[in-house]
Amino acid sequence: MVRSSKRQDVLTGALSVFARDGYARASIDVIAAAAGVSTRTLYNHFGDKAGLFQAVIQASATSVAAAQLAIVESHLTEITDLESDLVAFGIAWRTPIPDFAEHSALVRQVNAEAGHIPQDAIDAWQEAGPLAVRRAIAVRFAAFAADGLLTIDDPMVAALHFSQLISGSNPSYRGGPTPDLADTVSTGVHAFLHGYARPRAN
Repeated sequence: MVRSSKRQDVLTGALSVFARDGYARASIDVIAAAAGVSTRTLYNHFGDKAGLFQAVIQASATSVAAAQLAIVESHLTEITDLESDLVAFGIAWRTPIPDFAEHSALVRQVNAEAGHIPQDAIDAWQEAGPLAVRRAIAVRFAAFAADGLLTIDDPMVAALHFSQLISGSNPSYRGGPTPDLADTVSTGVHAFLHGYARPRAN
């Protein structure tokens, strides 16, 4: 078994290579050199490039999720004004964290070559990262519904809608100007509450 410190060196070096070169173009020889280990060590402990990639994206997603879960905890535990608090949360959640720039680059690579990425790696990434965060948001939304702030049938669906509405992305063309984050989140939260806010009694 790779020592924990050496394993982290491997994951760190492999993340840099996969983020730069993508999955298909990444070379085991280049990854081994970046990690300071032999190719035999990589094969012995990760099986093949697919196994290594899965370990890398799962570990990286877990780290990102931990930071995002802390944002959920700090912004959505106590609510004073639902719309304002959701806007503040959305801005904090969508603001890029410099420490995770390589993970963001890795995700862009995955999206660019999704047809070549092993499905097990995709599933592991989603489970460790995006789904873990969405579940935490869904728990908070369910609590808001119990407090009479929202009307929700499925908290996970509501969390997905919230994420999509505040993303501001154009799925047909991502090369245009970057929209203002605060405006995008504010507009998205307003639309979300239009669909999910519990009507006030007259």
